[in-house]
Amino acid sequence: MNTLVPAILGALVAALRSRASLVVENLALRQQLAVLRRTMTRPRLRPVDRAFWAVLSRAWSRWADALIIVKLATVVAWHRRAFARFWAWQSRPIGRPPLDAEIVALIGRMASENPVWSRRRIASELAKLGHNVDKGTVAKYMPKPAGRPRQPPSTTWRAFLRAHLAGTIAIDFLTVPAVMFNILYVFFVLALDRRRLLHVNVTSHPHAARAAQQIVEAGCETGIVRLIRHRDRIYGSVFNARVCHLGIRQLKTAPRSPWQNGYAERFVGTLRREILDHVIVLGERHLLRLVQSHAAYYNEDRPHMTLDRDAPIPRTVEPSSSGRIVALPRVAGLHHRYARAA
Repeated sequence: MNTLVPAILGALVAALRSRASLVVENLALRQQLAVLRRTMTRPRLRPVDRAFWAVLSRAWSRWADALIIVKLATVVAWHRRAFARFWAWQSRPIGRPPLDAEIVALIGRMASENPVWSRRRIASELAKLGHNVDKGTVAKYMPKPAGRPRQPPSTTWRAFLRAHLAGTIAIDFLTVPAVMFNILYVFFVLALDRRRLLHVNVTSHPHAARAAQQIVEAGCETGIVRLIRHRDRIYGSVFNARVCHLGIRQLKTAPRSPWQNGYAERFVGTLRREILDHVIVLGERHLLRLVQSHAAYYNEDRPHMTLDRDAPIPRTVEPSSSGRIVALPRVAGLHHRYARAA
């Protein structure tokens, strides 16, 4: 630009001179350019210089006669390069509209207040607040996205369960270490049609009669026709007789095949990730209080991908006009339910 402006001003001044003076000045300038061309191997041109010659080649028919410092093909290449960049800029992708700043802040808030939540979990919670945001967009704005391991596939059992979910329950035990290094056992009954927890209890001395009594306390006398469980010795003859008396058919998994009771195993992983991995259990009552509070959160608040991002007990979608968003602590503040307050 520093050399282009004086050249333009010089051209305007030269237009006022006589023809003889212009011819002599042109001859002097060409002689000097010839000397520079002999002494310099390659001139250093700036982008503005290239743009000047690219425009001049389109506006002046005799531009090639005045060209000395570079080759003719070089100027043509400059013009083609500028043409390509111009149309690349014209054809640039517009992209998706930016996400509202309030939703971006809400995603960051949910991720920070619930560190064990995944992008799908946050997207499901946003859907319940009237914001339909894709899980990929949620991951983009999460401070620390957390993935979850995929469960082993089970094509045969999955097809069976989909056709027989109604009236089917799954049961299992899981062990929890306490503060005094003793082992506590959590027993749960899970209904597979809506992934709803029917019953959860804690004991330090599991046995078959107690497990059978938990089936009765879960309210499985009516409507339940199938029960899926592992081949564990805790389910002895007393348990089999009591369940058979209730008219429930037992489906036992193959030896060393926990994936065949996939719904129960998935809930065990959920319970550990969402609460047990973040607390030190003080005793049986403490553990019972924790799992019961998580069971209420699991049934009433926590959305599930397989339930169309709804909770086992369906939640209503709150429109954005209902009021501001408030956080309701769940499970001792480890999780939250987000609702709109008028």
